Amino acid sequence: MQQQVLFKDEKQKGARFELGAGLTLEAIDRGGKQAGAVILYRQGVFIKKADLSDAVARRLFIVEAVELGAGKSRLAVALGISRQSIHNQIEIKKHFGQEGLIQGYNPAASKSRRRQRQLHQQERGSGNKSVEVAQIRAREREEREAKQLKLEFSFTAGRQRVEAAEQPFAEEHDWEASRYAGAFLYLMALAKQWNWLELVMGYFGAAYKIFMVFVLMAAANIGSIEQLKNVRVREAGIVLGIRRVACKPIVWEWFYSAAQLQVSQFLRADFFRYQLRAGLVGLWMWFCDGHLLPYTGKHQLRSAYNTQRRMPVPGRTNMVSCDGSGRVVDFEIQEGKGDLRAHIVALGKKWAGEVSRRPVMVFDREGSGEEFFASLVKERTPFVTWEKHADADKLAALEESRFITEFIFNGKQYGVFEEEKSFTVGPQPGETQGHEVTLRRIYVWNKTSKRRASGLAWSGTMNMSTQECAQAILSRWGASENTFKHLNDRHPFHYHPGFKLVESDRQDIANPEIKRKENLIAGIKNGLNKLYKKLVKAKAATKKDGTPRGNSVRQRLESTIAGQESALATAQEEKKLLPERVDVSGLENYKSIKRVDDEGKYLFDFVTASVWNARKQMVDWLRPHFDAENELVDLFYAITNCQGWIRSTKTEVTVRLEPLQQPRRRLAQEQLCRRLTNLGARTPAGKWLVVEVGEGPV
Repeated sequence: MQQQVLFKDEKQKGARFELGAGLTLEAIDRGGKQAGAVILYRQGVFIKKADLSDAVARRLFIVEAVELGAGKSRLAVALGISRQSIHNQIEIKKHFGQEGLIQGYNPAASKSRRRQRQLHQQERGSGNKSVEVAQIRAREREEREAKQLKLEFSFTAGRQRVEAAEQPFAEEHDWEASRYAGAFLYLMALAKQWNWLELVMGYFGAAYKIFMVFVLMAAANIGSIEQLKNVRVREAGIVLGIRRVACKPIVWEWFYSAAQLQVSQFLRADFFRYQLRAGLVGLWMWFCDGHLLPYTGKHQLRSAYNTQRRMPVPGRTNMVSCDGSGRVVDFEIQEGKGDLRAHIVALGKKWAGEVSRRPVMVFDREGSGEEFFASLVKERTPFVTWEKHADADKLAALEESRFITEFIFNGKQYGVFEEEKSFTVGPQPGETQGHEVTLRRIYVWNKTSKRRASGLAWSGTMNMSTQECAQAILSRWGASENTFKHLNDRHPFHYHPGFKLVESDRQDIANPEIKRKENLIAGIKNGLNKLYKKLVKAKAATKKDGTPRGNSVRQRLESTIAGQESALATAQEEKKLLPERVDVSGLENYKSIKRVDDEGKYLFDFVTASVWNARKQMVDWLRPHFDAENELVDLFYAITNCQGWIRSTKTEVTVRLEPLQQPRRRLAQEQLCRRLTNLGARTPAGKWLVVEVGEGPV
């Protein structure tokens, strides 16, 4: 019997050809003898797409495919050309390079590049190329500026002013050594890519200095302001552009002068909005999760939940959303356990005006619930999550042949397929009928570990394949869970400067009367169970004439049971009438519930998130220049921990990093520094920021 394909992949519309070496060619819009466009894959991963109607693109594609390992004969069949034609293109590349492929040189005429240029002189472009490129760039710049969004901050009307002498790097000095020179890389990336200095100085004026100190703490993993006593104040100060790091009392003055402004909410909103508008974070999927911020003091706080210990503990929950690469998109600190569901709904509404379509929300089982799923569907918010309370026996009983889609993810082999799950939610206020909701149920089989699970998804009008949904579920740990494990290892994520407790707005507790009623109901039920057992064993006693004997054991049991059942019904009705929570703020001798003032934590976490996103961006810039992926992050931290020298002139701030010892690491270090320098970062006062690699100037 032929196996039925349950779900066809709509993307695969063209013919596919195996080229060898794990390469696959897909021909799109195939007509006649040759394909109009082709896509090249390796092990199912996209490599390149080419339009074969363009002769130059066709030649370059053929040579690149052969260099990747494609068989010439197989490639010839796939493209509908002769094997000799492919061989000719390889020979042209061999003798003349890409110039020969672009200009269409023929080795049969001559193998001299000078002679070929003479033969094709009429076909070669003329004129000053520099002038032409400048004109093209000018046109592109005008078009880009015409349609570019205005990336302005909301403090435009009330921008804080900073005197010239207090500007970052206002001091001019000759070369000075600093063991914190590597932290300068974070400032360069933030100043240019995020317009970070303008944002901070616009909100806080001269109090921006505390944020420069926070950058040093986040970059060097300094756990608290108190630990700044171990910092070389002059060496750190000249790298941060504040002359020297002040003593602890002055640093605390900087902090409180910033915290008392109470503008962290607007600061974060501007920062996150700027990221979205400037394309610094992804918009395809957002991974939402809560992270415990524990409290170990003596005051009474609301309880959060410690997943590792599987128990409630006093504290708060930091609701953090990341994109697929682990960059922080948004975060919000909530009292106690927090509400992940409400946070996800609010997050979609909050940034709906900044994105063309709502990102796919990916979250764990904590967000499970039919009412919540229905609310996301109503808000047109696509989502993917694990299915809670999945039946393990049913998953194990699924036939292996149903897992028709296979892929490799994180070095493990998976098989997936999907079905539909429908349910009905009750009518909303003002409605008379319920709503039927249909979700996609994704079955995932980890063939490597022999484990199965299932997830739920709703993609709306988005064309998400079964594999994409499964990979989104499997990516949750990598994009959100592991992000904060790594962040906490390298940066002081849990630090809260200026810890302050205030009265919580929520002085309600779980109604203790409900607990007493539950204990009473449980006691009555236990007593009834015992009476039922006795009643079964008790025999009906009768008189000689066959009538029931009065006051028998069975009659007494039945009477007692009736009384207990009546008491049980009464207790259950009384419990239903009790409110679930009661406000106890008006009681005497009551120990009020406190909450932590999050202003200081928001300011520090704003800097931590900024440094983390800058770190992610710079690692991406470093990746093309270093091929050992497992050592890439360690290399980046080695660069940012380098000692060096700094010089500040009237127009420029230059940092020279000590070169790394290994040649390939040093080359990657130099390339990253060149990339940062070519960004053209400047201070708000107009000084250029430059970083280089070299030996000591003195």
